[in-house]
Amino acid sequence: MGQVEDLRLFVLVVENSSISKAADKLRIAKSAVSRRLNLLEERYGTRLIDRAPGVWALTETGRELFQRAVRIVGDVEEIDGDFANAPRNLAGPLSVSVPREFGLAFLNPTLIAFKQRHPEIKLTIDFDDRKVDLARENYDFAIRIASGKEIDASATKIGRMQHLLVGSSEYLEVNSEPTSLEDLRQHKLLYFGNARRASWDFITENGKPIIFECQPFLNSNSGVFLLEAVRKGMGIGRLPDFVAAGALSTGDLVTVLPDLGVPEWGIFLVHAEDRRLNLRMRLFAEEIGKALGEGTL
Repeated sequence: MGQVEDLRLFVLVVENSSISKAADKLRIAKSAVSRRLNLLEERYGTRLIDRAPGVWALTETGRELFQRAVRIVGDVEEIDGDFANAPRNLAGPLSVSVPREFGLAFLNPTLIAFKQRHPEIKLTIDFDDRKVDLARENYDFAIRIASGKEIDASATKIGRMQHLLVGSSEYLEVNSEPTSLEDLRQHKLLYFGNARRASWDFITENGKPIIFECQPFLNSNSGVFLLEAVRKGMGIGRLPDFVAAGALSTGDLVTVLPDLGVPEWGIFLVHAEDRRLNLRMRLFAEEIGKALGEGTL
């Protein structure tokens, strides 16, 4: 057996946490799997899996090998899939990390529609705001919202997002709508984040950037929570357009200081720099790019 086959066997053993289960799937004897696993450990001169009665745990080296082997085996399988007799066969896994509130508030229909169109793709969506390590954690893609300066070179812009300064009509009637940033200081301000001293960046009518610093009346790491707080008349907040759009369309909220611009952020599709895009990834990139109005990878 070649090295790739040995790595494929190792991946299967780890994914099933069992030599016998891996043997069943490979349709070979359990002893043959054990022997090849021992040979793999001899080749690398270290223990890969601590295994004994009641004990089953990857060693640090085993974990590192598994993370790298998954990519190698996956690449080989994708080559077979791309160039075999049935190149349009899309069956297989696709894992994507998506910012939680952006995904749940805006991207849900697109992701569900993608799965409905391609039921053979084993789609895994992880709604999490943390910046995942695409290579080490075996994600195919991450969707990230950031300024261009904060994004990786392997990213493609697939959409745009802006923050909006918003308040409820009832709050603004009682508290007098601000007409300048100085007026804004007299209001209760709701801030996304946990900073005691917060700052918002704006762009004046003549294109000049300006930083507005304030002490928030209410802090939260949830845009959905802040949206409800603004709706309840607790103050003025700066929210992503995908969070505020529904409330603005129904008239629950109105924009504040609409002539004051804010820097535009991009929505990016990111993959590991050394990752070769397979058919599933290319299809996802194309469809998500069309859904968000930008190009494709």
